[in-house]
Amino acid sequence: MIGWLYTLTVLGIAVFGLHMALLLLLAWLSRRPVPARADGTSSAPWPRVLVQIPLYNERTVVERVIAAAAAFDYPRERLLIQILDDSTDETAPLARALTSRWAAVGAPIAYVHRRDRSGFKAGALAAGLALAREAEYVAIFDADFVPPPDILKRWLAAFKDQPRLGLVQGRWEHLNGAANWVAQAQTLMFDSYFAVDQVARSANGLLMNFNGSAGMWRRACIDDAGGWQGDTLAEDLDLSYRAQIKGWRLAYRAEISAPAELPTSLMAFRQQQFRWAQGSFQVFRKLGVRLLRARLGWPRKILGALHILGYLPHVLLVLSLGLSLPLAALGGFAPVHWSALSWLAIVPFVVAAWGQWALAPARGETRWRALGRMWVFPFLTLIFLGLAWSTTVAFIGALAGRGRAFERTPKQGDGTALYSVRTDRFLGEFVLALYAAFSGWLALQRVPELAPVLFLYATSFGLTVLLGLFEQRVTGRQSRAESA
Repeated sequence: MIGWLYTLTVLGIAVFGLHMALLLLLAWLSRRPVPARADGTSSAPWPRVLVQIPLYNERTVVERVIAAAAAFDYPRERLLIQILDDSTDETAPLARALTSRWAAVGAPIAYVHRRDRSGFKAGALAAGLALAREAEYVAIFDADFVPPPDILKRWLAAFKDQPRLGLVQGRWEHLNGAANWVAQAQTLMFDSYFAVDQVARSANGLLMNFNGSAGMWRRACIDDAGGWQGDTLAEDLDLSYRAQIKGWRLAYRAEISAPAELPTSLMAFRQQQFRWAQGSFQVFRKLGVRLLRARLGWPRKILGALHILGYLPHVLLVLSLGLSLPLAALGGFAPVHWSALSWLAIVPFVVAAWGQWALAPARGETRWRALGRMWVFPFLTLIFLGLAWSTTVAFIGALAGRGRAFERTPKQGDGTALYSVRTDRFLGEFVLALYAAFSGWLALQRVPELAPVLFLYATSFGLTVLLGLFEQRVTGRQSRAESA
């Protein structure tokens, strides 16, 4: 019985590996050069555009993003920039003062502050939208983005003659992609996502999603899909699927990019991924049945379900690890072992390499130079596997209908961001590291083919604990220095 359960977890992970391989093939078949610029021409008159910048305690980056928005190259009489500020710290007076300063020199900018954070980011976006009923298009940027001046015109050009196009998603570039190992690992991860997943889905009419920032919505699409709803932590994914179920199309334009900041702390990255994972599971809980009943064709629906459940392999990993010790103790019988599917391990590597190869021309660098970033891939593998327990906790919370409050990802900006970490958040990873190490030792004696993956898990969880404790010590030292 244990062997069969173990096999189901392995096959489940393999399904997602094959899904990634399929997207890679589709992206390769859909490949075309990514131009450095996109055509920004459009017919007059320019439509009314609303730019929304949601904030929550973003003092380190608020001045940068407001300045970038105020510099947009767009007719001012057709533009409104909203600073949607839910801050509870010194960000609020700073953002208000910055908004007033830019408005005084003619920028079409307004400050909106809510008394409560109901609905979190979705609530802020909905509140702002209700104040700008004449807006025909809505562009959204998170606080850590620095959009270029001409990005609105370039997005609008993509909507031309596309009446059922509801969203144009841009590519994320990285302001601090070389800051440290954590940032470099994320560069590989996000580049492969934007060069493979988004390209494959957009070019082949598959279901895709708004990534929460650096995208432009058609206002009619938002309204028709039911508007922003704050009952999940992934309001972007939620609206994207509701819109597509209603028959709207979403598109990705790789040549339209906006730079943003990456978390430089493993724990900040972990917190971000927890929120994204729990939000994704909540969206599936909310829309899964509606998706499967939609008139979209079974291939699109199945690939859409795998898309929403993209964090599920982490849960299956923890389950397979939990079954490994009794499996090894009982002699190791299982219809399928990891060794039979080990060839799938090359897929993430190829996807990451393709991401660097495909995006290099858009960045003005040689492809071989871009591939030089692949040296950090082993580190990316370890830290991403180390998130499995955190994702499993997120899954359990979503399954039970519970979810943590929205926790912002710390931003560094031009200074040094402090990020305190509680020691108890490492307990699950610490236990799993010991469990995987002991299971690997037992497997070496009884089922040698199980041992390599178990030692890999032990290393991943152990690295998460060690780096987390190190970061806690560093931030504690920085806090004491600032207090002094």
